[in-house]
Amino acid sequence: MLNNILSSGALPSLEMSIRFASQRNELIGHNIANISTPNFQQKDVSPESFQNWLSKAVNERRQRTGGMHGELHAERDRQFVQRKDGGIDLNPLASTGGVLAHDRNNRDIEQLMQDLSENLSAYQVATDLMRSQMGTLRVAISERT
Repeated sequence: MLNNILSSGALPSLEMSIRFASQRNELIGHNIANISTPNFQQKDVSPESFQNWLSKAVNERRQRTGGMHGELHAERDRQFVQRKDGGIDLNPLASTGGVLAHDRNNRDIEQLMQDLSENLSAYQVATDLMRSQMGTLRVAISERT
């Protein structure tokens, strides 16, 4: 019963969004840590591609179940793979941005800081929405109105 509740509505897509933002944050941090490493090529995953990937999974769930219930099953993509445990494996691509410096590093600290800020905002929105959804469930379970 609890599994049915937790796999309904927006909760599965919020969970995937939180996992994506968390993993992307690590990737951006790795790029920042190697900003001065010779021959280091930054890698990233596209938030827009993730949103499209997640949207396809939500639409597939709607077609499969006729509504907003059931687990999300996302198809394998060039940048994203859903694991059996519900996690996401990222396959980052080489970043095309940045200026190729004399040490063959395509550094762009301003873009990295912008990506980090936008990613943090997406993470905060998803966690706030998840907290709100869980609060609603907590009230419903405790039978308060």
